[in-house]
Amino acid sequence: MRSACALVLAMSAAALLVLTGAGPARAQADSLNEKINAYIGCINRLSERSYDSRRRYFSWAAQSGPTGKERIIYGLYTIYDTTDCKRNVEKANALEPRDAALETSASNYAEAVGILEGLLKEADDYYTQENYKDDKMAKGRAMHPRLVAAWDAFAAADQKLRTGIDELQDAMTAQRIAEIERTEGIKDRYHVEAVMLSAKRLMRVQSAAKSDIVAITKALEDYEEILKATDAYAEANKDSKIGSSFVSSAKSFLTTAKQLMRRVRDKVPYSQGDKMMLDAGGGWMVEGSPARLSRDYNQLVGSYNRGGRF
Repeated sequence: MRSACALVLAMSAAALLVLTGAGPARAQADSLNEKINAYIGCINRLSERSYDSRRRYFSWAAQSGPTGKERIIYGLYTIYDTTDCKRNVEKANALEPRDAALETSASNYAEAVGILEGLLKEADDYYTQENYKDDKMAKGRAMHPRLVAAWDAFAAADQKLRTGIDELQDAMTAQRIAEIERTEGIKDRYHVEAVMLSAKRLMRVQSAAKSDIVAITKALEDYEEILKATDAYAEANKDSKIGSSFVSSAKSFLTTAKQLMRRVRDKVPYSQGDKMMLDAGGGWMVEGSPARLSRDYNQLVGSYNRGGRF
């Protein structure tokens, strides 16, 4: 079910929510945004390709490693240069406000993806040049445990950094919503920001590597309750700035989230046609699929960016 890469792209597109105010408080908020944007920049540039490389490799190699007797040997993908990521993380870690746990996670990510970059280049040269034909896959077998270890270390660091960013962004958003309620009341901006925060939480639990149907159901109920309140508010206040396209996108996301929840809860298998679309990169066309959920969430974020923000 995991579609974390799409999730982080959407988070970045939604932009970071800054605290209100001016002077030192605003300067600190700007610094925090710069800090988090540096971390998100690394993830958006490097993570998806890193996971794609692993999928490419295991599309032809067994979990135990290559043998040289495979019918087709595809090799793997390299990733972009990681130098900028490391440099940006070092700079971001020095920014205020300091957060030792998050900064450590960012440093660990930069280190893990940097190690992975070098190993993927070495492996790519080996497979691209078909050197396995000369050494009977000896180096391929020797590299296999190193590759697996590097991918595992990267995936753990990636998840840890994402979690830290999520927690910090949630806290920032909750503080912003509380400030909006205090200064403006439960009106347009309050409803829109509350919907987006709840949608992000729902997307997170449904994109987790291990499904937790209790957590998914709770997140779904919370999101539906907030969305219903927002829809009712927009209907009752014809001068509301909450656009119909935003509400429509939010409802589409809810529908797909429910379909995916039911598929997981009831163990509904994909049809043969569904599997073909999923394998061909057309998963967004399959009802109740993680790819469809990511598509709908990104569309909700797009609607928020185009007109939902005030």
